[in-house]
Amino acid sequence: MCGIIGYTGPREALPVLVDGLSRLEYRGYDSAGIAVLGDGVLAVEKCEGRLSRLVSRIHGGGLPGRLGIGHTRWATHGRPSDANAHPHQDCHRELALVHNGIVENYLELKMDLERRGHSFTSETDTEVIAHLIEEKLRGSQGGLDVLAAAVRATAAELQGAFALAVVWRRAPEGLVAVRQDNPLIVGFGDRENFVASDIPALLPYTRVVSILRNGDLAIVGPDRVEVTDLDGRPRRLERTTLDLGPEQAELGRYRHFMEKEIFEQPQALSDALRGRLEPSGGKRGPAGAGRFLLPELDALVAGTGLPGQVALVACGTAYHAGLIGRALLERLGGITSRAEIASEFRYSDPLLGRGDLLVAISQSGETTDTLGALREGIRKGASTLGVVNVVGSSVAREAGGVLYTRAGPEIAVASTKAYTTQIAVLTLIALRLAEIRARTDPALLDAAAAALRQLPGLIEKALEQSAAIEEYAGRLARREDAFFIGRGLDYAVCLEGQLKLKEISYIHAEAYPGGELKHGTLALIQKGVPVVALVTQPDLEEKMISNIREVAARGGAVTAFVRSDLAGSVRPHVDRVIPVPVTVPWLQPVLAAAPFQLLAYHAAVHRGCDVDKPRNLAKSVTVE
Repeated sequence: MCGIIGYTGPREALPVLVDGLSRLEYRGYDSAGIAVLGDGVLAVEKCEGRLSRLVSRIHGGGLPGRLGIGHTRWATHGRPSDANAHPHQDCHRELALVHNGIVENYLELKMDLERRGHSFTSETDTEVIAHLIEEKLRGSQGGLDVLAAAVRATAAELQGAFALAVVWRRAPEGLVAVRQDNPLIVGFGDRENFVASDIPALLPYTRVVSILRNGDLAIVGPDRVEVTDLDGRPRRLERTTLDLGPEQAELGRYRHFMEKEIFEQPQALSDALRGRLEPSGGKRGPAGAGRFLLPELDALVAGTGLPGQVALVACGTAYHAGLIGRALLERLGGITSRAEIASEFRYSDPLLGRGDLLVAISQSGETTDTLGALREGIRKGASTLGVVNVVGSSVAREAGGVLYTRAGPEIAVASTKAYTTQIAVLTLIALRLAEIRARTDPALLDAAAAALRQLPGLIEKALEQSAAIEEYAGRLARREDAFFIGRGLDYAVCLEGQLKLKEISYIHAEAYPGGELKHGTLALIQKGVPVVALVTQPDLEEKMISNIREVAARGGAVTAFVRSDLAGSVRPHVDRVIPVPVTVPWLQPVLAAAPFQLLAYHAAVHRGCDVDKPRNLAKSVTVE
């Protein structure tokens, strides 16, 4: 991994490739490279470090040609270095390829290739693929179909996950791309075509795309796109016109994409809720319809009945959304639920089967561990539902049903609007199941629907605290440790708050349930230690105030993010109060998330961190 771009058409390829890679920088990477084919010459340039370093190295010499591929690498096999950067080549430097994913059997393949006389210049698993294709091309005269056959034969020998784009000096008419468990997209232009690992790379050039499925091999020329499976059988190509423009992947007036995406949350939530709430003041729909309009969920329930239990599986930020979803499914829907980290769930032989529901939560819909957990649920016979942002992604295609979060492109590595829209959609699921079961007071459901309609405006109000949060973040930025405490739903939000702080500002942070500090961790609280407290849940506010007082008594410097109507009660016990708008308790996590995102963002800016591309991290984790 991490970013792939390919081009074939009438333009000079180099500017298109550089621009495409720049739009994939958000995915996180440690090296970059480009290969261009022109006038029978295959030129490759690559280096460790940022894309700007690669561009400065190319400048002057240029890479002429109208066919090429580019890559940004996030190291898995072999340290970041010029030699390990992509593209990789064969022994005779006749072909070049880029690869996202991991080849699990590369050592076995490499040893066999070395016995056959191949020499390797990198530590990567990817270079093995180039030499395997070289073997299959031995003695061939040339041609794009010949290259496709060689790539097809090579793919059959690979174990693991891969997305590939390959060019060959003897096939100047186009490139070959293949997808297996790593995303790859074909973009269609006017006498030009593209491949990319993610949509933002293509937005300046086309909005007509096809998302390749597992096992698809695409032959891509300026006037030709053909897709087969890995046995050579033709596959139908489904084209989609994206309702997106290049401006959605550009900064505009903001300093960073993370800042832009934080402030896009009112619109993102409006989009997530659009068409999913009964019109205000409207009549109740036909029998079975209700306040919360989720036909995708209704279809699952109609087919299998109400689930006996729900398992929510996800990674990172999406897992924190799942924790909130679990609580709401039990509290509102009355359904036994659990939230589990996907990488653990998939290998735990979970107790799940027919009559149960697995909900896979992922921004990209390509997260390897979440996909593995989804497939484990399918294997065990459970119904499955995807909660994802990217249309046509693997989770969306493989789950029995899908609810899109509609957050729009998220460029910064640290997730913001994807997280809050995930919470909104999970809340809708819990409320719709409560409605179907008819176990919840109708007045409460009416209040929930009304509160959801108000949510975009309330989060806009929460964002108005940015200046006050920035002032506190400047002080926090001088510290190396921080603690977050909350109870109930607030604790789940604290887990996300501490993750945001450490992933982009590199401040060590930990989150604890408010009542848990005294069971050991209170030993770390001394004068001046930063403690961030969240108090929004009415049934736990008195308990939380007691926990805050325990911290303050040990000298902890407490900043409280509190429901605005509680500010007066909390202020005497803390150093500062930052108010959070008031809504129904089960929607408070959405309104508390935005201030925590701003806290992490401003702290990272004060510390001079690379906010959108934090070290060692990638946007879409498509390897184990």
